[in-house]
Amino acid sequence: MSDKQVSLLRQKRFLPYFITQFFGAFNDNIFKNVLLLFVAFAGASALPISSNLFINLAAGIFILPFFLFSASAGVLADKCEKSQYIRRVKLFEIGIMCLGAIGFITESYLILLALLFLMGTQSAFFGPVKYALLPQTLKDDELINGNALVETGTFLAILLGTLGAGMIASAENAKYLAAFCVVVFAVLGYWSSRSIPKAEAADPSISFRWQPVKHTKVTLAIAKSDRTIFICIMAISWFWFLGAAYLTQFPNFTKVHLNGNEAAVSFLLALFSVGIAIGSMSCDKLSGKHIDVGLVPIGSLGVTIFGWLMATSVPENLPQFSQFKEFITYSELWPLFAYLLVLGASGGVFIVPLYALLQQRSKPKERAQVIAALNIYNSLFMVGSAVLGIVCLSMLSLSITQLFALLSVMNILIAIYLFSQVPIFVVRVLVWILTHTMYRVKHTNLHHLPSQGGALIVCNHVTYMDALLLSAVCPRLIRFVMEEDYANLPPLKRFLNRAGVIPISATNRGSIRRAFTEIEQALSEGTSCVFSQKVV
Repeated sequence: MSDKQVSLLRQKRFLPYFITQFFGAFNDNIFKNVLLLFVAFAGASALPISSNLFINLAAGIFILPFFLFSASAGVLADKCEKSQYIRRVKLFEIGIMCLGAIGFITESYLILLALLFLMGTQSAFFGPVKYALLPQTLKDDELINGNALVETGTFLAILLGTLGAGMIASAENAKYLAAFCVVVFAVLGYWSSRSIPKAEAADPSISFRWQPVKHTKVTLAIAKSDRTIFICIMAISWFWFLGAAYLTQFPNFTKVHLNGNEAAVSFLLALFSVGIAIGSMSCDKLSGKHIDVGLVPIGSLGVTIFGWLMATSVPENLPQFSQFKEFITYSELWPLFAYLLVLGASGGVFIVPLYALLQQRSKPKERAQVIAALNIYNSLFMVGSAVLGIVCLSMLSLSITQLFALLSVMNILIAIYLFSQVPIFVVRVLVWILTHTMYRVKHTNLHHLPSQGGALIVCNHVTYMDALLLSAVCPRLIRFVMEEDYANLPPLKRFLNRAGVIPISATNRGSIRRAFTEIEQALSEGTSCVFSQKVV
């Protein structure tokens, strides 16, 4: 954990929010997994329907509110002061958990199923404000660290909630312990929310009426109006598609292919979650302490490579492990454990810059609605993930390892697409990593570069390395003015064109006019810097 991340966790503007969102995700998983475990081990007479149908219904019922209410939640989050809005949502959670405690004690499974819908509703209303709050309380150069901590907290909450649910369900007087825990964790979440500093409404002039269908249409239209935002949403949703596929299959994968027990499942889940935490925390250093989407294709490539290696590295003829110690000390499984850890780390590198860019790019008055659109697409993609699992495993009779291999093949197409969209950003990240590992490159006075508006960088001598070094360390995209003969070389022309290079020829008046027009346009738009030799 970097010094900046530790510093954020010590500050009132971030810590109460972090604790609140952690307990929200943690309690969701405690409630949901305890309920599913109770159902799995309940007698047939205690259930109103079969356990398999109940479990599938539970999964659908929890995710349904994200389709129904996310858009309305986004509108409310933009209209209301955010700290008060969060406290109201957390009070709603306490009410749900009190009813849930009664349901656990009385073993009223239909009531608990209905409360699962209300828990999903509470999460749907918390989701938009969870990410929309960050850009209001953090500086631009803190967004990467803030999102890294949030993603780390979320996946650790999922892990700990899943493990905690198993401990609760196996304890004596489990139903009373479950009732106590869900209420206490909800109260802790509300208690921490009371310390969240005030965050003004993004657009208090919004007129809110309960029109979920209309809100959904408007919210999705807002998300599609900016191509960069929409690509971010699709990429993040794809991440949750993959995450849902892996997490859903881990229990059967461990049991069928690795001959492991319940503790082994928890171990694999822990490796995956810790990997995501490591990848998330490393984004700040890998990107040179600014939002750099070049990490996204690199992370996606890592997901493909290590997902494939994990799927194809399952040893044949494994023994039946009777104890957890035997499982983790079996040396032939260690490569698989390592691949799973790095798979999670690649996922963390993939997801954090996308969340930060989405928050930075969104208009302040529409930011919560953009996050709401993200939640809607996330839900759709996770349902798609479940459908893919059913089709591949049940209808096509593929093995789980074959499904994992298929996911890697599908993901390589996503990696290629993302690289084609942002090639210069990928090169920037690779050069930054190279120059800060193999060479002792130092840079000073970067604060003289304005964070916004046009900026013309002029030098009286240029080498081929200057462009790479400057592009790697500058927090903003630089458009380089290049000699036309070099810019039009067939092997490089297409890449340089996608990178925004401006060709110029000192002996061609038409080329000079075109270059000056492009430079003037780039500076007036204020989205990038322009780097040129003194000839310009």
